[in-house]
Amino acid sequence: MRGACDRAGGPTSAGAAGLTARLGRSLAMIFPLVLACVGLAMTPPAAGQASEATETSTGTAKVAMDPAFAGFVAQMREAALASGVSARIFDRAFAGLEPDPEILALLDRQPEHDSGIWDYIDRMVSEERIALGQAALIANRGLLDAIEGFYGVDRHVVVAIWGMESKYGGNAGSRNVVRSLATLAYAGGRRTDYGRTQLLAALRILEKGDIAPERMLGSWAGAMGHTQFIPTTFEAYAVDFDRDGHRDIWSNVGDALASTASYLARSGWRSGETWGYEVTLPAGFDYALAGTREAKPIRSFMKLGVRRVAAQDFPDPDRPSTLLLPAGARGPAFLVSTNFRAILRYNNAVAYGLAVGHLADRLAGRGPIVQQWPRDERPLSRDEREELQRLLSASGYELGEPDGLIGSATKAALRAYQRARGLPPDGFPTIGLLERLRAEART
Repeated sequence: MRGACDRAGGPTSAGAAGLTARLGRSLAMIFPLVLACVGLAMTPPAAGQASEATETSTGTAKVAMDPAFAGFVAQMREAALASGVSARIFDRAFAGLEPDPEILALLDRQPEHDSGIWDYIDRMVSEERIALGQAALIANRGLLDAIEGFYGVDRHVVVAIWGMESKYGGNAGSRNVVRSLATLAYAGGRRTDYGRTQLLAALRILEKGDIAPERMLGSWAGAMGHTQFIPTTFEAYAVDFDRDGHRDIWSNVGDALASTASYLARSGWRSGETWGYEVTLPAGFDYALAGTREAKPIRSFMKLGVRRVAAQDFPDPDRPSTLLLPAGARGPAFLVSTNFRAILRYNNAVAYGLAVGHLADRLAGRGPIVQQWPRDERPLSRDEREELQRLLSASGYELGEPDGLIGSATKAALRAYQRARGLPPDGFPTIGLLERLRAEART
């Protein structure tokens, strides 16, 4: 739905100034110069940014917006009006608006993908976040009773997402969402289409009156409110739980948590079931059985020697589950259910889904992950992941265009490569595998 990582901090002021200058010099090449502005007063551009000054009727100088950005705004205004947005709302939302140069530096920052999963879980399931979440469960008991009763979604998972997304409302983002999305739509590279789609959705939300433009605040990528809905997700799933006439996920905790439960329920959440279990695997286990697509009854894994940690029983051995090895053969193993896939609809990163499930368990009073993570394994950088994908592709394994994201196609290619060389086929990318591929490419 959105990237839990898109609230990362911006660059230093010096870095932002440099980006502002580069923005002025380079963005004009992205769109054709359109000389007709839309008549909005803009703040002065940064040094090095193209601009024109005109005289007002009172003789004071007024700085016009960059012509290329003015052309973009004119195009978006036309698209917004065709999408049902009034001229009044569009002009109010864009008044004084200019691109945000810091956003361009944040485009590729994804903590779910750029650190070891153990570091990510350590950070997101900290003792502080657990304590704050348990306090939030107590403080909102009546509200959560109503939400859980209506939607059938486990309150601990709903509160865990709240904690993951905004630290229970303490870090919901303070950027102007229209400005953020306009910047992405204007100069976001691979996120340009996303920015345009989300910008139009944000404007439609403003048109419906759920929130005023000045209060529509969020992350650099346009995720909004206590549980960080992107605009299209808000349009589809946000609810007015207290029936006051507004779907307010910014200041109304009830609307925010109920909207999250609504989203999970409509994403396939099964009431009364868990997200998954930590398990142990027997010696000689076939790691090729791991994956998140083909579900089998838990008892099928039990017949192969798979057991819950700490000698606990499975209360539901007939439940379809899949085996997850988030850190490969050397790390913990989990059997995950349909509800785990519902969490992934919120953010399609295994690290995120596992962190939500584990935080929910801790909020419910369950213990930490038992098995050890391979903390001595250095995670690959994005450039290294792209190199690994290119080398696999050059070796004849089909995985699509290298993008540095380890998805199902890359894992399948890795498993095939590992199996062909007598290695445990866990599909986990390591520096050792990358070095082996490099050596093979040199021979």
